[in-house]
Amino acid sequence: MAKMTISGLEELELKLSKLGSMTEEVAKRVVIAGAQPVADEIRKGLESLPIDNLKYLKSGDRFNVSPLGEVEDLKKSLGITPPKVDNDGNINVKVGFDGYGSYPTKEYPKGHPNALIARAIESGSSVRQKKPFVRPAVSRSKKKALEEMKKIADEEVEIIMK
Repeated sequence: MAKMTISGLEELELKLSKLGSMTEEVAKRVVIAGAQPVADEIRKGLESLPIDNLKYLKSGDRFNVSPLGEVEDLKKSLGITPPKVDNDGNINVKVGFDGYGSYPTKEYPKGHPNALIARAIESGSSVRQKKPFVRPAVSRSKKKALEEMKKIADEEVEIIMK
């Protein structure tokens, strides 16, 4: 009868156990790495928006440009949230706009919410033509984000499994 000896199973078991205990921490780093190329592309999209000083509109007219101040406020407020685990165990981050613009108004004494300005530029409004910059940026960055996530995941697993 043949005899087979397998050695190193205890070492492999320890490595797999360590990998299992660090899964959430590694997954958070992977998700953040994937969000960064998306944020970079959105920033490029902001830089490509047509900019001009706004003027008074005639009845029925719509702006087709954005004021420089709004775009600068959006660039400053663009960010990535810290990773959070939802009820289903998925790890999520949000790439978006935070805070308020620099120009207070009667309706918005702190300034217009930057997320509202971004939405108005992206989707248009009653006085603004839409100039999508988020959706195209997400589409352009999807492949790079996936590559970044795979690269970081591979590096992290390799470090743990050494």
